[in-house]
Amino acid sequence: MHFLQLIRRFVPPYRTQMALNILFNLFSTILSLFSFAAIIPVLRILFGVSTSEAVRVDMTTVSGLQETIAALRTNMYCVLNDQIALHGPGYVLLLLGLFLVFMTGLKCLTAWLANYYMVPIRTGVLRDLRQQLYDKVLSLPMGYFTEARRGDVISRMTNDVGEVEASIMSALDILFKDPIMILVYLVTLLVISWQLTLFVLLLMPVAVFFIGRIGRSLKKASTRGQEQNAEILSSIDETLLGLRVVKGFNAQDKLRTRFLTLINATRATFNRINRRYYLAHPLSEFLGTVLIAIILWFGGLLILSDHATIDAATFIYYLVIFYSIINPAKDLSKAAYGIRRGMASLERIDTVLNTESNILEPANPQTLTLANFQQGIAFNHVSFSYQADREVLTDIDLVVPKGKTVALVGQSGSGKTTMTDLVPRFYDPDSGTITLDGTDIRRFTTHDLRALMGIVCQEPILFNDTVYNNITFGVDTTQPAPNGLTWPQAVEQAARIANAHVFISEMPEGYDTVIGDRGSRLSGGQRQRLSIARAILKNPPILILDEATSALDTESEKLVQEALEHLMKERTTLVVAHRLSTIKHADLICVMHEGRIVERGTHDDLYALGGYYTKLVDMQQ
Repeated sequence: MHFLQLIRRFVPPYRTQMALNILFNLFSTILSLFSFAAIIPVLRILFGVSTSEAVRVDMTTVSGLQETIAALRTNMYCVLNDQIALHGPGYVLLLLGLFLVFMTGLKCLTAWLANYYMVPIRTGVLRDLRQQLYDKVLSLPMGYFTEARRGDVISRMTNDVGEVEASIMSALDILFKDPIMILVYLVTLLVISWQLTLFVLLLMPVAVFFIGRIGRSLKKASTRGQEQNAEILSSIDETLLGLRVVKGFNAQDKLRTRFLTLINATRATFNRINRRYYLAHPLSEFLGTVLIAIILWFGGLLILSDHATIDAATFIYYLVIFYSIINPAKDLSKAAYGIRRGMASLERIDTVLNTESNILEPANPQTLTLANFQQGIAFNHVSFSYQADREVLTDIDLVVPKGKTVALVGQSGSGKTTMTDLVPRFYDPDSGTITLDGTDIRRFTTHDLRALMGIVCQEPILFNDTVYNNITFGVDTTQPAPNGLTWPQAVEQAARIANAHVFISEMPEGYDTVIGDRGSRLSGGQRQRLSIARAILKNPPILILDEATSALDTESEKLVQEALEHLMKERTTLVVAHRLSTIKHADLICVMHEGRIVERGTHDDLYALGGYYTKLVDMQQ
């Protein structure tokens, strides 16, 4: 991506700060030229070069840039001659020193102001990038995360954003400042001696070629380095999640060996990257020194020629300005390397940002509220597959009437959870439709559709926050609480219905107790009851229960089942169950087998059939 494309992409919200930064950088550069200009008369005085023959020039009689500069220089020499005659050369040297200090002070002030206005650009661009990435992750469909590794997504949100900060953002102030300095200095050099400057410009492409060769190799290596960082994060994530299994199977050495291989490969990659990166400064310094040596030779020829176009003092001023170009040129080359490194990370970030969601919002959505949900949910010839060559659901027809409970049972992999994931549009069916009161759910916004639903999963999803905040997670507490209650009262009421109030009250800080990462300070039954309390507080008309009791012990299951029965009253409920004892009283039980509904009916009717359901019940008993 070209520098100008980076500016167009990131900087527009910060136009004012950018304009002020450029303005103060320009002032700083011009003031530095005036500071350097004091060198010429100092050198003339010290070397005893006479300017007594200088005659004042009437500025109204001159025209053109060259004549104006020459006239200003001559008049300045006349003023200095007058002061030397009156007060002596020591006094004039003092004045020139004070002038140099004053101009340098102004230059430093404007340089600080330029950086002052650069800070909000750098921090603002990074904030915007992080927010865009986080918002995108929240908006991506569930299908994206079944294919992408969680560690890789985390790496893009942390390591890659960090690399953009360390390379591209840190180069922004260089890119805004150094081109201005180089341009102003080059124009000044052209004015002092166009012959010498033209000679220098002819040598520049050679230096640029060598520097560019190194920079081009950095991007590819940086991409591989960030991919390896993602693999490291994925490995750490898998190890932490599976630590119980790792220790139980004595697999520490196997994982240690695999991790060591991975970090050694990453170290080797970043060794190559950083060695090339650190070559930028010495290479540009060496090439700059070569240029200085050539300029000394060529400038010396110009001074010593019979028709000299530049004197010795001016030539030293020329060298000072040219040497002042070398540092920004070195910084610019280093920034170019940094941008090449950062571009690899930015492209990985853009892969996420440019991912198109296959869960499309309707162009003209229909209104969906609790009031217009009257009939129920229907699956009409629904088929779905995660991969093109294998259908998970095939030609599903099912009606879930309003206020009724429909249970899905069957062996693992039969498509039960997939059916429940289609209702809130975590995925869309490949064919067929799912309707709500006869309207295809794709005609509603996902926000309105999911606002009618409460979901309780087999693995409770809780956050490292207080009990209170976890229960209120699905509601807007800035709005009035239901039934004329306060929110703390409503939360306590939901917890009581979910059989959670007793154990919450026994916690050190009650509802203000922080429950740890993913609720690690709670038992499985307690975590599940909190998630049920969250669903009760939301009070959704449609309820999806995905094996909510399958991972619990008998006592916890009894408490959770009681909480679920309270939750399911007068709600449209779709239940996925492995423990068939929990769904005996469902209005309809559907038996799934290889993506199809093979039996349906009440518990008694299905058991009397002697088919799939009967075998499942007998096996559990």
